[in-house]
Amino acid sequence: MGIFHVSEEDDIHEFQPRIPTRQDLDQSKGLVWAVNETCLPNFLTPRNCPRVCFHVAPNTSDADKQTYLSSSCQHAVVIENRWFETITKTELYLYEFDPIHFKLQDDNAGFYVSDTAQVPINKIKIDHPIQELFRRQVEVRFVDQLWDIHDEIQHTTFHWSMCRMKFAAPRR
Repeated sequence: MGIFHVSEEDDIHEFQPRIPTRQDLDQSKGLVWAVNETCLPNFLTPRNCPRVCFHVAPNTSDADKQTYLSSSCQHAVVIENRWFETITKTELYLYEFDPIHFKLQDDNAGFYVSDTAQVPINKIKIDHPIQELFRRQVEVRFVDQLWDIHDEIQHTTFHWSMCRMKFAAPRR
């Protein structure tokens, strides 16, 4: 199993633990974050790009698959149209870690954490994030606004993730 950190920075040699910004986590303990291969597509966008991501889980119903996936893909990333140009010009770097130094933090989101500094074992450059998503058989969908799919997908049997929604266009 590979675990990764995605960044727009190409020169990170060591990841230092940082205090989580999420209020539901212990604010007194710094962490290095990584994501597993299954949920990696959720992060193959520019950092602040708001997105709604979902993928088939063991209990995902056929009805949900038929309603929300338009192809044989098992994973979807929904992005606002206004981010299209930015994503096509962004280079990303996947920093791979040895999973032995991490523990599972959130199975649904694929998050792993370490409370000690980590040195990546590999760095992979992604020149074209959309092409990389396609290569990973991810359905990429562009919409005017994310809030409808944000509200709907939470009531399905998919595993889902809402990323950087504070940067999303306002609700209409």
